[in-house]
Amino acid sequence: GVTRLLLTRIPFFKEIIVSSFTCHSCSWSNTEIQSAGRIQELGVRYTLAVTSRQDLNREVVKTDCATARIPELDFEIPAFSQKGVLTTVEGIIDRAVAGLEQDQPLRRATDDEVARKIDEFIGKLKQLKEARSSFTFVSTPASAAPFRSGRRGMPPEGRLLPQILDDPSGNSFVENPHAPRKDDALAVARYRRTPRQAAMLGLELDEKPADAAEDLRNEVLQFSTNCPECNAPANTNMKLVQIPHFKEVIIMATNCDSCGHRTNEVKSGGAIEPRGTRITLRITDPSDMTRDILKSETCSVEIPELEFELGMGALGGKFTTLEGLLKDIRDLVERNPFALGDSSAPSKTEKLREFLEKLQEIAEGRAKAHFIMDDPAGNSYLQNVYAPEEDPELTVERYERTFEQNEDLGLNDMKTEGYEAEGASGR
Repeated sequence: GVTRLLLTRIPFFKEIIVSSFTCHSCSWSNTEIQSAGRIQELGVRYTLAVTSRQDLNREVVKTDCATARIPELDFEIPAFSQKGVLTTVEGIIDRAVAGLEQDQPLRRATDDEVARKIDEFIGKLKQLKEARSSFTFVSTPASAAPFRSGRRGMPPEGRLLPQILDDPSGNSFVENPHAPRKDDALAVARYRRTPRQAAMLGLELDEKPADAAEDLRNEVLQFSTNCPECNAPANTNMKLVQIPHFKEVIIMATNCDSCGHRTNEVKSGGAIEPRGTRITLRITDPSDMTRDILKSETCSVEIPELEFELGMGALGGKFTTLEGLLKDIRDLVERNPFALGDSSAPSKTEKLREFLEKLQEIAEGRAKAHFIMDDPAGNSYLQNVYAPEEDPELTVERYERTFEQNEDLGLNDMKTEGYEAEGASGR
């Protein structure tokens, strides 16, 4: 026979290898899939509520180690019982029907009662393909990691979320036809593998106890808060992120389901640096707009060619790109109340329009300019695309803070040495 291999990429998922075998003598054919990547750090569970015929046409990548289950029928396809396959939800049901029908003639000859019950079950599986009533593919293996209350994507303790696929390797996939928007019928949850699941995948187990600080870096923390706009209850997500060639930062994001308000903020994960930092970038190419930027709350921004300066505290802390920061600056200038409505003068409006046009030329890479970030706390960062080599267009200067800058940061009245003895003498 002939085996054909195709390396392809599934949108919003990853690369896979499709293997197809065909025999020209007996016309037998077989199709399998393998992941083109490595085993993922976390396992994955997919939950799909099938309510219409369209849901049966969703593409499904099911690897060898994935488990699928239909709770309404108490039916489960165990791990390693089938080869990996690229199919649809209906295709999974068809494969299950074909597997059950395979030995039915032998069963009817030896045990008619068992054969009759299997025929009844096959009839129920075939009815699911008609989508006359809703059902759910699930998988709840005993080796699945336990849920913890309060974590993102996890239900309250004591309740297990039904899944279409449970794959400890993290390489299975169920299509979201609404991507990149959220699909209400499909839920995706990531979990840490248990030692039993890791051994099943042939992974070496690390006997060293897990570092609590390392777990904190790899996990998104969530805590309850109130929306700053409508004061409705909301959740804030927080994560520690290590920026290469810089330091750790804390990214916080809040999304209000009531009014739709969104906000994000970046905090430095370390202390104030001994010296301030002045970063100068000469923008010469449109690719400079893709450089990552960490702007702390204490950082000011200056563009000399536009005679523009953004003071400390404006726009807050941000972790974005140069293009994203220039867009935020444009939005901030456009919302200036003194340039809008009856309070605006024609001369000011014209100057504002010229400024926005020049700023747009810089953002599109059609004009060269200098972008300067001055942070007395030393907690801002601009990506060096040549790292670890020097960047010819990027200059980083360290300088001693002035008394006024230390006063703004609250450092002049801060005493970290000898305060015990001074406090005792003052009693």
